[in-house]
Amino acid sequence: MASQAPDKLTEQRRELPDQPGVYLFRDDRGRVIYVGKAKSVRKRVASHFSGRTAFGPAELPPLIDSMEYIVTATEAEALLAEQTFIKRYKPRFNIRLRDDKSYPYIAISLDEEFPRVYFTRERHRRDRAYFGPYSNAKKVRGTLDLLQKVFLFRSCEGTEPGRRSGSPCLDYYIKRCTAPCVGYATPEEYREGIDGVTAFLSGRYREIERELEDRMHDAAGAQHFEEAALYRNRLRAVRSLLERQRVANESVGTVDAIAVAVDGTEANAQVFQVRDGVLSDRQSFYLANEGERDLGEVVEQFALQYYGTATAIPPQIVVQREVGQLPALAEALGQRRGGGVEVRPAERGDKRRILELAERNARLALDQERLKAEHRRQRRAEALDGLQQALGLDVPPVRIECFDVSNLMGTHNVASMVVFEGGVPKKSDYRRFKIRTVEGSDDFAAIAEVLSRRLARFEEQRDRSPHDPERDASFSALPNLVVIDGGKGQLASGLAALPGFRERGVAVVALAKRIEELFVPGRRRPLVLDPESPELQLLQRVRDEAHRFAITHHRARRDKAMTTSILDELPGIGPARKRALLKHFGSPEAVLAASREELEAAPGMPGKVARQIYTQLHRTAR
Repeated sequence: MASQAPDKLTEQRRELPDQPGVYLFRDDRGRVIYVGKAKSVRKRVASHFSGRTAFGPAELPPLIDSMEYIVTATEAEALLAEQTFIKRYKPRFNIRLRDDKSYPYIAISLDEEFPRVYFTRERHRRDRAYFGPYSNAKKVRGTLDLLQKVFLFRSCEGTEPGRRSGSPCLDYYIKRCTAPCVGYATPEEYREGIDGVTAFLSGRYREIERELEDRMHDAAGAQHFEEAALYRNRLRAVRSLLERQRVANESVGTVDAIAVAVDGTEANAQVFQVRDGVLSDRQSFYLANEGERDLGEVVEQFALQYYGTATAIPPQIVVQREVGQLPALAEALGQRRGGGVEVRPAERGDKRRILELAERNARLALDQERLKAEHRRQRRAEALDGLQQALGLDVPPVRIECFDVSNLMGTHNVASMVVFEGGVPKKSDYRRFKIRTVEGSDDFAAIAEVLSRRLARFEEQRDRSPHDPERDASFSALPNLVVIDGGKGQLASGLAALPGFRERGVAVVALAKRIEELFVPGRRRPLVLDPESPELQLLQRVRDEAHRFAITHHRARRDKAMTTSILDELPGIGPARKRALLKHFGSPEAVLAASREELEAAPGMPGKVARQIYTQLHRTAR
């Protein structure tokens, strides 16, 4: 195989075009490990294999088993196609936003008569206006709080405002809502506040300021002094905020400053959004840069990912001088914006000062993250060393496996195995078990079965080659420490089931939850560790994770059993109606506990069918 791979790659490289495009590198398992773009696919791919001057990390070329390419009309099109593939495959050696989560947005429900302004992590509804993404959920909630004080929109949930009592809620009395629920504000009057929110989130601060000032004067001129005072207070709040956040002259206009700090495989990007000379928002993103790309490529890749989810792209983006001109990026963002986008270094003036501020923040964020990571590593090392000393082990317990059993009154018996390596979860090695030989609530027998199966799987897997497709990396690994959730009885069952592990030096202990006693073989009394010690806290995290993983599996099996054994037998219930019932009531238990009136009120449920279901359920209960 090793001799064939270079020949295959050589043939594929000969077929590469001297044109703009995207190329994908795959490893011997067919996984995409890198996606690249270039003006000339042939020349860029050749640079990956050019020895000392190779493009990218040295460990990439030996991992490449095959390659593919797609030709595009321009480099900008290649850039957009590259991002599509990165998003789809999440390649190891590409630059990616490190936080694997959905970033928060502010949404406005424009499809409702009295729109809501709310926090969300989704942006899939066409009839909603979205602003973001933001990197800090706490700051988003703070922004919403400020906006409600100024523009007085409703905080109640649901498509219709108000509550069943028919009277305004506390928000009206503390001047945070105009109470449209009881007719104190017409849809037109309420929409004026929503228009103000939209203008504020869009960065049109001068427009808001002028409009509030005009309304204040108009109300005062009409001798509506209470209304004028309300506009005056809103105007003061807006001006106070703008003055605190002013960083440049109003003539700077709308611009984003993007600064990136790079340190090996880590990077931080700061986005300073300036609107009308006011710093409207500051975002901080951590990036995975395993390929150790240079500053220019990191900025380019980050900007595409960030503006790929952003609700708006500004006409001008300033970047660090070292990055230089990025014409392909400007063209790609212009296509998304539907208008021209200028991407250039900030040479002087307010824009240069703002960019330098963003750059200092990026370096500071990276330094702080490095210190936090070092502290976490030290804490994990202390925990492993502490466990080694407390349990008298020959080596620190680098690999810890924890087992837990879950059942409900002896039904749907399951067990979990979670793995921590180096003090952190290794979720790819987690495994679940369905208890096969034990009926009822016999935790001792269930633990014995699970651990016997774990040992048997190790004996079966340990001699397999790492390249064997039948090899299970989790079961073939030998743990340093096995932790059982339970007490002395569970430990005895585990010891009896694991003679093969104990002969190989694997330590086995049990952790009882009541007062966190640690039962160790050969000790008459349990070991009680200091509650503040890192070693006990690590064991608690391992045990709690095993419990969570087991409970999740147990609930899934229980819910599936309930829905197949009861709901599927009900008259008039097909797959679609069953899904609608579960969505409306939230769980199978809630369906079973519902009254006849509640069943009749369920969406899409005919009254006759609801009554039949109610009768059948209660006959089943009897």
